Amino acid sequence: MSSLFVNHININAITNNEFTYDRVKNISDWILNRVDLRPKIAIVCGSGLGGLGERVQDARIFPYEEIPDFPRSTVVGHKGNLIVGKLNEIPVICMQGRFHSYEGYSNALCTLPMKVFKLMGVQTVLLTCAAGGLNQSFKVGDIMLIKDHVAPLLWTLQNPLIGHNDERFGPRFPACNNIYKKNLRDIFRSIAEEKQIELQEGNYAYLGGPNYETVTELKALIQMGGDAVGASTANEALVASYCGMNVLAIALITNKAVIEYDSQDFPCHEEVIQIANQKACVLQELVTELVKFLDF
Repeated sequence: MSSLFVNHININAITNNEFTYDRVKNISDWILNRVDLRPKIAIVCGSGLGGLGERVQDARIFPYEEIPDFPRSTVVGHKGNLIVGKLNEIPVICMQGRFHSYEGYSNALCTLPMKVFKLMGVQTVLLTCAAGGLNQSFKVGDIMLIKDHVAPLLWTLQNPLIGHNDERFGPRFPACNNIYKKNLRDIFRSIAEEKQIELQEGNYAYLGGPNYETVTELKALIQMGGDAVGASTANEALVASYCGMNVLAIALITNKAVIEYDSQDFPCHEEVIQIANQKACVLQELVTELVKFLDF
């Protein structure tokens, strides 16, 4: 297979029809053949949070461009490495950077790693992301456990599950009322309480980006129950759950959403990266402790 597959076709058109079970298995086998560990936990690091990968010991690092048929990460703050090693002596696989639809990738391609993890034997996926705060009680720097999502983008034909369904990945019509596992949220909350770290909990609103949202869009998302907004995570959580994996998702509030018309406050990606870098150590500490409690 060519490692330049994604450069040879229209990446906007990639659906499940292109990434068949056999093609995904070839990717997972390529990784497994190069490592001795068999991780049951996968961690996805969002903007500015890739430093978690630096904590992985005995690490084998695979730049995305070296992995056959894998997309590339092009966003500032996403290093673009897949790391297999041990975190707190627990085998893990860690993505330093993810893929977004605004990079020109279809959602089927953005969520491809979840299917790869499934075929590698991963049982639990921890998703981290930077997000804008919709809930006015949230502060910049808060850590929010995601308990549910609202995803207008996935109501359209950009849903990553569109196309041929292979039951070896998951069911044609997956239930979505229990994607973010309460038992994992409870464990994470207990760890945070022990370390005296305050947590928020809320609903994540997913839009495609790359622009920040208009005031009216933000007000609509608040009306739909959104507490934070971003351009990732919900699509990955959907596919991970569809594949039968347990999902825990954590959003770092890196900016306050501007919900006043004619405001002179403007969000920017540099601010997101700055806040993420400032709070990254806290989130890394919590995730590092968490993996000890995921007993398989």
